Amino acid sequence: MSEAPRPRRSAPAFRPNFLLVVLYVGGFMIFFGVCFALPALIEGARALPPGPGELSEAELEQARDIVRGALSGGRLILAFVAAGAAVGAGIWTRTLPGFRNAR
Repeated sequence: MSEAPRPRRSAPAFRPNFLLVVLYVGGFMIFFGVCFALPALIEGARALPPGPGELSEAELEQARDIVRGALSGGRLILAFVAAGAAVGAGIWTRTLPGFRNAR
């Protein structure tokens, strides 16, 4: 009597978990960075004189200082920590796409 053919195992599904985590942290980092820097950027934009023309060199330097100041004082580190916490909470609660069936 001949043996029945064994059923073939399906190939393991490709699950790029590390890449998804990196992309989520990067996306949340941009989101939180903008959220934390936006009040300082709005305040700085209001300080610049209005006008239809291009900015002068002094005004461009002032704008660069405003942007540097908006992301200083630990705001960038705080944005990174908030992004890590958001991704961790999203994975733990299974709300992020790509991690819903992780366990």
